[in-house]
Amino acid sequence: MSSQDIPEENVPAERATDEDAHGQGAVAVADETNPFADPGLPPHEHRIQDIDERAAKRSERVVAFLFTLSMLATVAFIASYVAIPVDKSIYVFPIGHISALNFALGMTLGVALFSIGAGAVHWARTLMSDHEIADERHPIEAPPEVRAKVLADFKQGAKESAFGRRKLIRNTMFGALALFPLSGVILLRDLGPLPGTKLRNTIWSKGKLLVNMNTNEPLRPSDIAVGSLTFVKPEGLEEDDEDFQAQIAKAATMIVRLQPDNIKDKQELEWSYQGIVAYSKICTHVGCPISLYEQQTHHVLCPCHQSTFDLSDGARVIFGPAGHPLPQLRIGVNDEGYLEALGDFEEPVGPAFWERG
Repeated sequence: MSSQDIPEENVPAERATDEDAHGQGAVAVADETNPFADPGLPPHEHRIQDIDERAAKRSERVVAFLFTLSMLATVAFIASYVAIPVDKSIYVFPIGHISALNFALGMTLGVALFSIGAGAVHWARTLMSDHEIADERHPIEAPPEVRAKVLADFKQGAKESAFGRRKLIRNTMFGALALFPLSGVILLRDLGPLPGTKLRNTIWSKGKLLVNMNTNEPLRPSDIAVGSLTFVKPEGLEEDDEDFQAQIAKAATMIVRLQPDNIKDKQELEWSYQGIVAYSKICTHVGCPISLYEQQTHHVLCPCHQSTFDLSDGARVIFGPAGHPLPQLRIGVNDEGYLEALGDFEEPVGPAFWERG
């Protein structure tokens, strides 16, 4: 519908005033003295939504429908991620057999994004002001009067968009924009498997023998000399196992034999056997393997950042950045006289993490 087809009394008064203020329809004629005259802007043609509130309401419902469709697509994205198995495939012509999960995620995410964009475009083209305004060029710097004009234009644009008056559009747009980021949050799940209790537990358990890392043989108390340091692993863990590195990174243990009279910590003495104490080899700072032992002081040193632990006093930290003592493994002797674990470490080994306790 052109402006010529609109009765004069139906044209909004404030819009007609705006046309006059901005010179809508004014045409300059070029002549010999002014061959490059500004032709001005063409006459403004009112849209049907400008003169018919029922048409404006229809456009409002279309925009609200698109925003609502985006919300539903986002919910469908989340539901598809949870419900569709990763290994399920479907046939889609003409593509062929594809992953059902990938197809569902792509379609729902695409619909959610498209609906938000289409709703915003339809809103701008049918309900927001479409007046073309000519403005003179100005210097790059923004003087105070320009900033004031920009603020006034912004307020005018907000008023003309009817953002405050058309609550249905506003609320559904907020809903679509609020729900859509959940798609990205859900995708964070694919950063890796949830750790569960893997950070708390190792493969040490009651009855597992302490096996020498060098000889791959179980140890008797007589094999451990006073002042010696020996590295052990749990019985059944072999280097050719697929998950050996992951398991030994938590289960690596060192045993030292002290004189029972030199053990200051009561629990350490109770969890030892004839002065033989077993502690995690993994430093509680950043997880480096501890390998340096000072026989006279019973101190072990982490070579990475020099955290020092006193093995005669519950492996407490006496120097360095480590924040926790080394976890102790409770040990005993089985019927055959071999050293065995009496359970797992009582607390997580290695660096502290947010669930530690």
